[in-house]
Amino acid sequence: MAHDDQDEKVHLSGERLSADSQEAAAVEAANENASLRDRLLRALAEVENTRRRAERSVADAREYGISDFAAELLSVVDNLQRALASAEDRPDQTPADAALLDGVRAIQRQLLATLGRFGVRRVEALGASFDPNLHEAMAEVDNDSRPPGSVVSVLEDGYMIHDRLLRPARVNVAKPGLEMAAQINAEPGR
Repeated sequence: MAHDDQDEKVHLSGERLSADSQEAAAVEAANENASLRDRLLRALAEVENTRRRAERSVADAREYGISDFAAELLSVVDNLQRALASAEDRPDQTPADAALLDGVRAIQRQLLATLGRFGVRRVEALGASFDPNLHEAMAEVDNDSRPPGSVVSVLEDGYMIHDRLLRPARVNVAKPGLEMAAQINAEPGR
């Protein structure tokens, strides 16, 4: 009978060992399951982020893909403006000259309208406050008729494509004249 008690104890301890190992295996399987689930969720999030980046990239390419081409065309616009300004200043225009000028103006309007359909528009700089994000200051000039820091002349028009700067406007900016500088220096606390 003592032998049977001992066999029973060994059998019970084997069941305990078996239950403990089953519990450990279940915990390990649960941990592995959680790890795999976490990796799956991270992979799905990465795929979603990649999809969004690709969509943004395609949208940017659609919207701004012609930026380089449009920037190159701006030199044509500038040359048309210079040609018109030069020809309009001539006092000895003939009717043929006037017709040619009208044709060049029509070409310029058509070119600007075409650029406009693709989101290219001129930056209105004259009279505006100087903005380094839109303007490139070429010189500061004395001008008491305009507030300091305002654009008094535009040397070359600037252009935007949608909401991005394509080319800054090259401008002359008003600086305080001698009278205004004297007033500023005469203010109390200076």
